[in-house]
Amino acid sequence: MSQFDVELDTSGLNCPLPVLKARKALSGMEAGQRLRLIVTDEGATKDIPAFSKMTGNPLIETSESGGKLYFILEKGA
Repeated sequence: MSQFDVELDTSGLNCPLPVLKARKALSGMEAGQRLRLIVTDEGATKDIPAFSKMTGNPLIETSESGGKLYFILEKGA
């Protein structure tokens, strides 16, 4: 598992809420810092990579464990 600076657990929330909360969290971070996003909504498997491409915040890692999806996003420049 990659290292991260901030963790955001959006378990139980449906899209677009995890994306909106990730956007808010990333806006308060510095370039190069990493956000670990925990999501239970299956829609995130498409929404988070799309959000990453659209905003220029690279998606470093994706994993799944115990019914939860884990994404590590790096704050872009």
